[in-house]
Amino acid sequence: MSSEAFQVAKVYRNLLKAVVKHIGKEDSKRHFREHVTNEFRKNLVLSDLKSVRQKIKLAQDYTYFLNSELLFSYNIAVDRSEEMKRTLGKSAASVGLQLPEVYEP
Repeated sequence: MSSEAFQVAKVYRNLLKAVVKHIGKEDSKRHFREHVTNEFRKNLVLSDLKSVRQKIKLAQDYTYFLNSELLFSYNIAVDRSEEMKRTLGKSAASVGLQLPEVYEP
């Protein structure tokens, strides 16, 4: 495997991990994973090395933004309510408290 093919595989794997970790695995959010997979497959046969490097850089940047949660702070395409509930629950648990269940009719 060439070094560029190895780098592409590594970037792809890291991006998918970030999407699963920060966006989720639920079926309602499956389209995020499918989009990443489709983009990598679509660009798999690019012969223009400059274009490949630009797309790798873009994928690395997006992975960085996901992992640093910058996208969440700007509310880009993701419902943060579950993430906020999880964060608040962890914060409360760290000081020995438990959040009450919210009644939803």
